[in-house]
Amino acid sequence: MADTGTGRVTARRLRTRAHLLDAAFTVFAAKGFGHVSIEEICDAAGYTRGAFYSNFAGLDEMFFALYAQRAGLIAEQVSGALATGGPDLDVAAAVDRVAEVLLLDRDWLLVKTDFLVHAARDPRVAHTLLDHRARLRRAIADRLERARGHTPLPAVLGDAEGAAHAVVAAYDGVTTQLLLDRDVERARAWLKQLLTALLTGGSPG
Repeated sequence: MADTGTGRVTARRLRTRAHLLDAAFTVFAAKGFGHVSIEEICDAAGYTRGAFYSNFAGLDEMFFALYAQRAGLIAEQVSGALATGGPDLDVAAAVDRVAEVLLLDRDWLLVKTDFLVHAARDPRVAHTLLDHRARLRRAIADRLERARGHTPLPAVLGDAEGAAHAVVAAYDGVTTQLLLDRDVERARAWLKQLLTALLTGGSPG
């Protein structure tokens, strides 16, 4: 009986957490992180402050839960694109696949950019955000390190870790432009050109 009850509570709590995160994302995107109160998120989700605090210590923790969701999706998209083609990686073909599927959601970029400014003013939060970004780079570097058969990485990047830094920097630059011009198709085209130039030293065919 106790186990069954725990299972029901856990499922209910997971639903509550998911609803709070969905509401937070909508409110953050509309008003900006730093301009939203816990009460506004609770009102949007239809829950009490008690429900919020049973799932999150505060807004920073809630953002990192959102970040983990989006980072997980991006990691799946990148991994799936890079996994195609067996143990050797055709970098140029992989770039095409990554540019086609990679998450370019303007609302998420707005929320993430707001939080970046917040983190820049708080060393503790900045440290956590840097750790999240480092994990994403390590995942990219690990796959690039195994690229041996088709296209070697340009020597100027140094190694797979350097290439991963370049990939993330290219993504950051393209998404900054997307925030301003709202042109997703142009962003995908620029991302393809930048990644192709960075990872192969050439230009798109």
